[in-house]
Amino acid sequence: MILAIDGPAGVGKSTIARAIAKTTGMLYLNSGNFYRGITWLVFQHEVDPEDSTGVITVAESCTFDLKDDRIYLNGQDVEDYLHTDAVDRWVATHSAIPEVREVVNENLRHIALSIDAVVEGRDITTVVFPDADLKIFLDASIETRAKRRLKQGVSDLTFEKILDSIRQRDEIDRNKKVGSLKIAEEAMYLDTSVLTIDEVCEKVVQKIRTID
Repeated sequence: MILAIDGPAGVGKSTIARAIAKTTGMLYLNSGNFYRGITWLVFQHEVDPEDSTGVITVAESCTFDLKDDRIYLNGQDVEDYLHTDAVDRWVATHSAIPEVREVVNENLRHIALSIDAVVEGRDITTVVFPDADLKIFLDASIETRAKRRLKQGVSDLTFEKILDSIRQRDEIDRNKKVGSLKIAEEAMYLDTSVLTIDEVCEKVVQKIRTID
């Protein structure tokens, strides 16, 4: 079974998807971390982040794996390096490159082959797994998402700058030529602005049980 979850930055996809995976015993896959891994490696290789050809070359050298719910890039655990301000600044731009998206999509499909998985991202329901057994679109107000990001304590930016960063990220994600953020027609839409994590998970798990 594939449970596909899409939604904008900061909506709580990772927390919710991880919780659902734990409850159901399914594998959790965060596509955003794959893109973040590529952007992180771009900086490690001292490639100009504006050089799309260089970014593609880095992406095509990447192989991803999961061990103990942590992401490994070319055999290295990179889980703790993925949420820096530098990565935040460039990941949307890099993830808009079609060749980079293809690298990530191929890795996601390979890992999810023949297993039950909860996969979350921006185009999981529409591009990566268009035939997913269940599709969910999570949403929240931009103010709510900025507050959640600030509360995580992983950014040195002010609330106003985080708000602006998320607004810019939304603009890029919704206008990508390939893999743009949009709601699949058959997706279950949930606004998480006033819902707790447990409330969202309960709604999704209940929906899963109707499929089983």
